[in-house]
Amino acid sequence: MYQLDITLRRGQSLAARDRGGTSDPYVKFKIGRKEVFRSKIIHKNLNPVWEEKACVLIDHLREPLYIKVFDYDFGLQDDFMGSAFLDLTQLELNRSTDVTLTLKDPHYPDHDLGIILLSVTLTPKEGEPRDVTMLMRKSWKRSSKFQTQSLRLSDQHRKSHLWRGIVSITLIEGRDLKAMDSNGLSDPYVKFRLGHQKYKSKIMPKTLNPQWREQFDFHLYEERGGIMDITAWDKDAGKRDDFIGRCQVDLSSLSREQTHKLELQLEEGEGHLVLLVTLTASATVSISDLSVNSMEDQKEREEILKRYSPLRIFNNLKDVGFLQVKVIRAEGLMAADVTGKSDPFCVVELNNDRLLTHTVYKNLNPEWNKVFTFNIKDIHSVLEVTVYDEDRDRNADFLGRVAIPLLSIQNGEQKAYVLKNKQLTGPTKGVIYLEIDVIFNAVKASLRTLIPKERKYIEEENRLSKQLLLRNFIRTKRCVMVLVNAAYYVNSCFDWDSPPRSLAAFVVVEDMLEDEEEEDDRDDKDGEKKGFINKIYAIQEVCVSVQNILDEVASLGERIKNTFNWTVPFLSWLAIVALCVFTAILYFIPLRYIVLVWGINKFTKKLRSPYAIDNNELLDFLSRVPSDVQVVQYQELKPDHSHSPYKRKKNNLG
Repeated sequence: MYQLDITLRRGQSLAARDRGGTSDPYVKFKIGRKEVFRSKIIHKNLNPVWEEKACVLIDHLREPLYIKVFDYDFGLQDDFMGSAFLDLTQLELNRSTDVTLTLKDPHYPDHDLGIILLSVTLTPKEGEPRDVTMLMRKSWKRSSKFQTQSLRLSDQHRKSHLWRGIVSITLIEGRDLKAMDSNGLSDPYVKFRLGHQKYKSKIMPKTLNPQWREQFDFHLYEERGGIMDITAWDKDAGKRDDFIGRCQVDLSSLSREQTHKLELQLEEGEGHLVLLVTLTASATVSISDLSVNSMEDQKEREEILKRYSPLRIFNNLKDVGFLQVKVIRAEGLMAADVTGKSDPFCVVELNNDRLLTHTVYKNLNPEWNKVFTFNIKDIHSVLEVTVYDEDRDRNADFLGRVAIPLLSIQNGEQKAYVLKNKQLTGPTKGVIYLEIDVIFNAVKASLRTLIPKERKYIEEENRLSKQLLLRNFIRTKRCVMVLVNAAYYVNSCFDWDSPPRSLAAFVVVEDMLEDEEEEDDRDDKDGEKKGFINKIYAIQEVCVSVQNILDEVASLGERIKNTFNWTVPFLSWLAIVALCVFTAILYFIPLRYIVLVWGINKFTKKLRSPYAIDNNELLDFLSRVPSDVQVVQYQELKPDHSHSPYKRKKNNLG
């Protein structure tokens, strides 16, 4: 076992791949066709300076270090800029070596593609290898392709905590950003990157002083924290987004358990970004062998039950519960390789926490026997378990997925889940056996229901789909027809078609009609000349927007319906309890006092907490209720045990 410490210094005279005579280079390091590190992107520079460090554990020195340089293209396939090899057997042990590598293109060996400068140190590792596991890293492009970083599991100590802490980031606002559009404004959004974790903010249209008020979390894998890269962009429909500026935050310079307000000057551009950054201790996330089990250790189980007992309501409200997932085995998987076999591994996801198992090679009935533990921040989260086929020379192939709402889990029961397709709308080949335990504090879970739902770091951009557009239109039409029928019902009360019903309505409701008029002012980018292709892109973007709006409207109506349909009993009971409490308050406290307290709270909220994220508790509650589409996605399919190899084996023995 060896440890290879790499410092990526800089590049010189790299190849130009963009029309402007420049490139946006980044570097990949591979050993044995496995990606072990990817650098940050340096925009518009043929002589980039990275000064990034990576630490890689390797078994032997037979495989060389493979270096590939690419030009980043937003929304397109990245352009190849050259590659080089480093023979690890030629390195002197325990000594830092400066290396200059000449980049070449195998198809055009005579082309001069520049050089890459590195510093490398090779150190032998004595004794047992360090505790490890396997961690999922996602390549946040438009596709759902990903790479994996493989770590090894120690034989003596087979349980490992994965990250050392959490960095909580709130993007508040931007000030005096650079105008990138012809109307003197911009449509800014911000990208964050910490290691291989990425987050993209929402787009704020037509402003140089955007107010985002977005909160998200990153995991801290290094004791000191690391460097967080931040870039600001201007969204342009139909063409490449404009670069506004960049800045960095050195997390190692920030004290723990304290909120820091940062006003960051954008380099290579204009303006400032205002952030709130808080570093906290690690959450309970780990991976282990099936023989090392938190829930079967009686002492550890009692500690977990005590931590989430009803008596500890106000102790860390963000820590709602504990989840343990046993990934046991899969059966009858799809054959993804030409040999009629697959190399399956399993990815377990809970919101933004992603862990994965080892790969079982050339097997359609793999056994993993791994235990994952997660910290639950929202009891309404959905556990996703996905099976992929590992390919050495290309991206992993999708084999199947299941989505399991935490509230639907039956503790301690080993179940066979039928794998579904990527959209979770129908079955695919194979089943996966899981055993799941959930322990949570119901009061904490109820309180967390009334705050904004955690967003994925970077979600895939929605694409225009005729089928999806039609489905959303039909869903929206159903919701509108419910409102139309309700209007007819109310109108029948005024027409006295049923005198008892009309009399009751007259007594209960005196004035429930309010007219509101809203004006939607839209400023177009006048004078901006668009080509035919740009117009096509603009039309497509409008159609995607309509598709998304129809989805939001339909989902809202379906969530209201499903609240009353008891689709999620926990949420329906929560709504009933909230209504009963509100009724009791109205009975004992005059309405004018309630309105007075509500108004004082509303008007002083910005004074008491100027950087608080605005939210609507009712919409936050409804966001936890599944829409009809999600109900289908979460629906559990019944497995067909007649095709199980384990059952056939037993029958043969019999």
